[in-house]
Amino acid sequence: MPILVVEDDPNDQDLIQMALARAGIANPIVLAHDGQEALDKLVSASAMSPLPALVLLDLKLPKVNGFEVLAQLRSHPATRYLPVVVMSSSSELEDMTRSYENGANSYIRKPVAIKDYNEAIKSIVHYWLTLNQSAT
Repeated sequence: MPILVVEDDPNDQDLIQMALARAGIANPIVLAHDGQEALDKLVSASAMSPLPALVLLDLKLPKVNGFEVLAQLRSHPATRYLPVVVMSSSSELEDMTRSYENGANSYIRKPVAIKDYNEAIKSIVHYWLTLNQSAT
């Protein structure tokens, strides 16, 4: 099953893809460059099939922000239980609280150091794809 990365910053897209490769993750990576593209891939009539095993979601996105993406995913029967991990540079309590209120499964502050970034991605994916028991 694929991993959907919803990220508008090309540098962060590259970091995530490299971290996934370094972690030995074989799942296909699908990119969405803004919130609307993510919703099109997940809840439209032509939604991804199969749905992704995991969504890594930035908050500050063009067109539709991450909070709205979360809210729409949780209101749609097919994506209600889809694991969504918010990855944001924000450490604002309001952003964390709002993410959880809108249905995030986890909130991770993007690490600054490459080594820490790689370790965070490896841990996130290991947990959500290996240890977690999903309802989907």
